[in-house]
Amino acid sequence: MNLSKGIFLVLIVLPTSWTRVSRLNDAIDQAAASYAATEYAQSIKNHRVLVDEFQVSSNYLDFNLGLSYHYASQPEEAAASFDKASQSKDKFLASFAYNQGGVVLGNKEDYQAALSKFQSALIQDPLNEEARYNYESLARWLKRDEERKKQKENIPEPSEFAKRKKAEADRLVEQFKFQEALILLEAALAQDETVMAYQEFITSLKDVVEINKK
Repeated sequence: MNLSKGIFLVLIVLPTSWTRVSRLNDAIDQAAASYAATEYAQSIKNHRVLVDEFQVSSNYLDFNLGLSYHYASQPEEAAASFDKASQSKDKFLASFAYNQGGVVLGNKEDYQAALSKFQSALIQDPLNEEARYNYESLARWLKRDEERKKQKENIPEPSEFAKRKKAEADRLVEQFKFQEALILLEAALAQDETVMAYQEFITSLKDVVEINKK
């Protein structure tokens, strides 16, 4: 009698378990399909079902949800999901999550924080070429930006002489006399250091002259 009851209870419980597994598999398929179809708002909803209804806890799910938030233009939610995914014991996943977190921060112009994320991505997986490209590109840009800022701080106010020479150079450029304009400004710079205020213009003239020589 007891055995029969035991078997009866198992037979009642199993269909419920199968039903849940079936519904879970359907939910997983729907989440994957909506993301593949670039329906990111729906993808978020479908992934949230896995979290909220089925209590699925997975760093892979966090990463996929982060991508959906990112492409749905919800950067705060994306960043939070990528942060969760970056804690994965799977170093490849953690690396990709750190990289994507860096992309989100870079889009928000939080460049130093983004650089740190890209660096963390490389620590997790030194072979992550996308993270390496992002890290090196951003590091170079930040260095050049710092140099530009320092140059601007050191640019003097142009004197009246410098302004006149710049105006003469502009007229020459209008006549496509780039070489003459460059010679004029370089000569003026030798006489008056405040002509340095037009250094970017002089550099552009040099580039044009070099191109014309080829």
